[in-house]
Amino acid sequence: MAKFIWKSLVFSPAVLGAALVVSSAAIAAQTPAAKEVIQPQTVEALPELQPVAIATAPETPTVSPIPVISANAEKSELGQKVTATEAPEQLAVAPSQEPATADSAQALGVETIEGTSLPVMPAESKLAQTAPAGNTVGNNSVLEQINRYSQEGNNSQSQVTNVSQLSDVEPTDWAYEALRSLVERYGCIAGYPDGTYRGNRAMSRYEFAAGLNACLLQIEKLIAASTADFVTKEDLATLQRLIDEFGAELATLRTRVDNLEGRVTFLENHQFSTTTKLVGEAIFAVTDEFSDREDTNTIFGDRVRLDFQTSFTGRDVLHTRLAAGNTTPFLAKIPLQPDSSFEGNQTFDLNPGNNNDIILDWLAYEFPFGSSKVYLAAAGGIHADYAPVLNPYFYDGDGGTAALSSFAQQSPIYRIGGGAGIGIRLGVGTAPILGPTSLTVGYLADNGSLPGNDFGLFSGDYSALAQLNFTVNDRLGLAATYVHGYHNRGDGIFDLGGSPRSSPGARPITGTLGANDPTLATGTGARFPLVLDRDSPMSTNSYGLQAALRLSDRFSVSGFVGKTDISSVQNSTRGDVWYYGLGVAFPDLGKRGNILGIFAGVEPYLAGLEVQGSPVGIKNDLSYHLEGFYKYQLTDNISVTPGIIWITAPNQNDDNEDAVIGTLRTTFSF
Repeated sequence: MAKFIWKSLVFSPAVLGAALVVSSAAIAAQTPAAKEVIQPQTVEALPELQPVAIATAPETPTVSPIPVISANAEKSELGQKVTATEAPEQLAVAPSQEPATADSAQALGVETIEGTSLPVMPAESKLAQTAPAGNTVGNNSVLEQINRYSQEGNNSQSQVTNVSQLSDVEPTDWAYEALRSLVERYGCIAGYPDGTYRGNRAMSRYEFAAGLNACLLQIEKLIAASTADFVTKEDLATLQRLIDEFGAELATLRTRVDNLEGRVTFLENHQFSTTTKLVGEAIFAVTDEFSDREDTNTIFGDRVRLDFQTSFTGRDVLHTRLAAGNTTPFLAKIPLQPDSSFEGNQTFDLNPGNNNDIILDWLAYEFPFGSSKVYLAAAGGIHADYAPVLNPYFYDGDGGTAALSSFAQQSPIYRIGGGAGIGIRLGVGTAPILGPTSLTVGYLADNGSLPGNDFGLFSGDYSALAQLNFTVNDRLGLAATYVHGYHNRGDGIFDLGGSPRSSPGARPITGTLGANDPTLATGTGARFPLVLDRDSPMSTNSYGLQAALRLSDRFSVSGFVGKTDISSVQNSTRGDVWYYGLGVAFPDLGKRGNILGIFAGVEPYLAGLEVQGSPVGIKNDLSYHLEGFYKYQLTDNISVTPGIIWITAPNQNDDNEDAVIGTLRTTFSF
């Protein structure tokens, strides 16, 4: 459509110029044309503009009909023909040796557009009184709008004499030749004061009319200069061929545009919000634990997340997420038992309840501030929301399109604390997969909305993070992380701060029982509640290193190592917790969107414990976590992921039988 408009713009001045040449018989008689000049044929009507006819004076010889732009045309068809005898009351241009001017129009008592010879119909003129109904009444307002656009163009644009003066027009542009022809042949192209043409900007019909008026003035000057031979048979033949060639396409396009406008109108009238979009995920999971250590059955569970993402500026996002689920981890036992463990938890186990109760599990707002990114969480915030975790293809925000387990998704150091608070990331450069080189700091309070003792933003459980991230070309990333935490009595350490994003009962989501609460650690068959004061809060200092290496788009290696020092606030109890893992990913294996992932490591375990400076004997056998999964992308919105998780010596005790968990996960993303 845009191409056709340009073509029409090229030849329309020529057609109108030819009409003026024919009507100016005296000029044509005295100045023979070098090329044959023919009468213009009828051309395609342009809707919405009222008829403005230019006819010959009664004393001139009869000439061929002159094309008229009609306001009543609704289809792409030829315009009306108006002759001097059919419209005797319309303005006539008498033959003259001089071009039409504003003075000649004023001599007839007609007001003209400033700087042109086009008439503006006076409200009380004889022409307005005698013109047919529905025609001249609209001429006044239409020509006034043309006049206004012409004046605006004169004030904002400057004439160019060569197309090279337009800085945003290149020889490779599809309309370059048309623009060059208009400049060199007609000299009626204007650019903006900054030297641009802005050819991609949409224009109104009135703006087009103003441009046409400028070209008409140039044609009048060319006629006066006896250069009327520029309107040739080839020009008009080309114009007619374009009309015939694109007639069907234009009719089809008009129908499609009408249908599209109707659909857009319907959507605008029925849309939920102009600023909010819904991002949803539904997980169907069939899973079972196959060892004999537990009497478990195969289950079919689900988890649904609906994230309403609202943007007010286009660069910010307000997350309002609802969630529901009904699965429970196989190794965890509530209330806690000596053999309870939080190893092998799967991402769909991170749900707010066991009965598909709907809850607001995340409410956060993130926005840019200069070169930094600010993250504000009112509920359900975690450190991985704003700090790069450097675990590509395994991490997807505990969703259903990457690793099966919460341990393989990210380093447990990001699982310490959560809730309400703030995070700020000062980034340099861009790295869509690994995140930019950045310095990140944040503070999250577990129970920031509760006013009681041991609660609130600063008196209850909290965690403060600082991380330095260094990324090279989105292929290599390194990060060093420090987290300081405070945990009230009985609260787990790796529990996402007990936020609604974690699990029923706010239980921990990774690691052994002793790593999350040393007061429940087991020794040689005995528990130690007598030597450890469970009423004492715990303070933790955690240190972690993360790295990711993407050797190619089809092969990635990532891993982490971390250590958490635990100390009792009210006595001299000390504990050391370690964790580490390494993953290898093969993205797009077999099909675009597929992922084969293999991950191995050790979930958080209590490596040592001291009470009043004396070591306490505990079982600290290594519990290895081995995981493999293959996500197959069925469609853009549906993926199926079979996988297996193998936990050796669960709960850091090799007396326990290994746990083997098999899962078939189907994820619907929308």
